[in-house]
Amino acid sequence: MNKVLAPVAALLVSVSILLAGQGLQGTLLPVRASLEQFPTLAIGAMGATYFLGFTVGCLKGGELVRRVGHVRVFLAMTAVASASPLLHVLLISPMSWGVLRFMTGFCFAVLYIVIESWLNDCADNTNRGVIFSTYSMITLTVLAVGQMMMLLYVPTGFELFIIASVLVSLGAVPIALSTSPSPAQPHTVSIDVARLYQISPSGTVGCLVSGLANGAFWALAPVFASKVGKDVNLAAWFMTSAVIGGAMAQWPLGLLSDRAGRRKVLVGVGVAGCFAGLALYILADSMQFATAIMLALIWGAFAFPLYVISVAYTNDHAEPTEYVMVSSGLLLMYGIGATLGPLIASFVMTESNPGGMYAFTALMHLGLVLFVAVRFLRSRSVAEQQIAFSDALSAAQTASQVYEEELLQQAESDD
Repeated sequence: MNKVLAPVAALLVSVSILLAGQGLQGTLLPVRASLEQFPTLAIGAMGATYFLGFTVGCLKGGELVRRVGHVRVFLAMTAVASASPLLHVLLISPMSWGVLRFMTGFCFAVLYIVIESWLNDCADNTNRGVIFSTYSMITLTVLAVGQMMMLLYVPTGFELFIIASVLVSLGAVPIALSTSPSPAQPHTVSIDVARLYQISPSGTVGCLVSGLANGAFWALAPVFASKVGKDVNLAAWFMTSAVIGGAMAQWPLGLLSDRAGRRKVLVGVGVAGCFAGLALYILADSMQFATAIMLALIWGAFAFPLYVISVAYTNDHAEPTEYVMVSSGLLLMYGIGATLGPLIASFVMTESNPGGMYAFTALMHLGLVLFVAVRFLRSRSVAEQQIAFSDALSAAQTASQVYEEELLQQAESDD
């Protein structure tokens, strides 16, 4: 394990510091917006503008990496992202915050492209699940630490914004001083959605669904927790519990996906995430503190690994020269989902109750399960028909051995 992670150690340390600041921002901004009496739809729109910027970053990030390389892009984006928290506290209005969230989303999309393509360059199909799960476990843990920093100062002050800015800035230091080799600059980086879907339909749709559900969570879960618990402090505990649940489940699920198959794990986490979302929706009006924390833990344990498993599943079928394109494309799918998720979920919350957000996430997870199940049944039906034909060829004493080998290779690579 140490040998596998050593080439990306500096990257993981940088990510840990960087995302601690991001975790603090993610909880601080919706809570502060609620205290400033921003409308719920405005808060949802702010979350959507973050992911709109994220989507644009996915489209442009690959080109930046191609032009100047992974390290320089990483340093540039951390510098811009560190300025955003300070500007938030200077310009307090829904419009200003929407623009700043767009800028932050752009920076973090490009950063994720650098991070995930770098990790893919150091991984293969036998350890990709473990590497990505370790990366995600680390990042979710530090996101939880960042969110708990909400308790250091009152959110109406400026101190938390300064801490977030400092952490994002410090995240650049390990990469800047690292002697580990970085991946070669890619020659082709344009996103080909058709090719991405051809590589792995289930992985592509899994990233889209993850964006829809998780985008709604990051934008509106603090509002949900504040309204359900009628206590601002519950937002920090609720968000942290969800992130800790995700961190705890990442490595076991990643290892399981390496051994048992990613499609099975994808379906399993989708089913469990659906039930957890339904529980949060049903119990929203009568939820106690301990119940909220426990359900958040369970929801996070299955909702957050969904993206990592989908990414690993897709990259299993990609060529090494496609890693930057695949990373950009999957992040684009996540970004599209995460742009729409907060808008749809905020509308559902306005029309029903705060728990409506989790009814939305449950429906998204159920949709993914049905999609993967239908694809599996179709591929099995086709495989059975092809095997029967190969048996007929064998009976006719034709070149059945070659045909069977081709079918076997096709079945193994079939999504």
